[in-house]
Amino acid sequence: MGFGSKDEWCGTIVKYSMFLSNFIIFIGGIVLVAISVYTLYDKSFIKELLGTNLFTGAVYILIVAGILLSLLSFLGCAGAVKEVKCMLLTYFIILFIIFIVMLVGGILCYVFRQRVQTTMQQEMLRTIRFYGDDRAITRAWDDLQEGLHCCGVTGYDDWRQHRIGGIIPSSCCQEINGKKQPCNLSFQASLQIYNTGCLNVTTAFMKDHATTVGTVGIAVSLFLLFGLAFSCALFMMIV
Repeated sequence: MGFGSKDEWCGTIVKYSMFLSNFIIFIGGIVLVAISVYTLYDKSFIKELLGTNLFTGAVYILIVAGILLSLLSFLGCAGAVKEVKCMLLTYFIILFIIFIVMLVGGILCYVFRQRVQTTMQQEMLRTIRFYGDDRAITRAWDDLQEGLHCCGVTGYDDWRQHRIGGIIPSSCCQEINGKKQPCNLSFQASLQIYNTGCLNVTTAFMKDHATTVGTVGIAVSLFLLFGLAFSCALFMMIV
């Protein structure tokens, strides 16, 4: 197997172009996996408060696609080196499937970005009632409030309105000289409470993550078009 004599020069160009595109695809897959894993780890403390699995599901889709993509790039290079049409065809089909999956995953991140505030507000108002009774919810709220320096959904009054007893969690209390200050002793103690509600800061936090992961996913999927084009061209040139 090989190229026809008149196509030998063009075939060489296409072959090396495919090598280059597969190298870029390999790097893109690694970057996508790294960013997606970091995002899952970085937002793990508020997963109980998201109110939807849409974002987590989309990120897992992109992680799997990124891993497969990095492995598939070697098949593309091997097919180009050996000039085996069967390998190139297999590469093209799998790459096309991954392209669709990654594009869908990236779009899902943007869909989540549009609806995150509504779903999160509903989930926050629901779970605030179970603070202290449910270990996962309690930890999620404490990690959220301490990590993002916020309190309640729209403010610390949410704890007084929606929680039995109206006691404000210590995770709402600011640290002064490295020590937590009590927040429930008097009205003046409210000066030592984080004044920002968690909904807005968490929504902004999650939107940034969704935008980053979605953009990288869609950008990498667009690079796959080069791999698809070069593998198809190489397949047609091999006689």
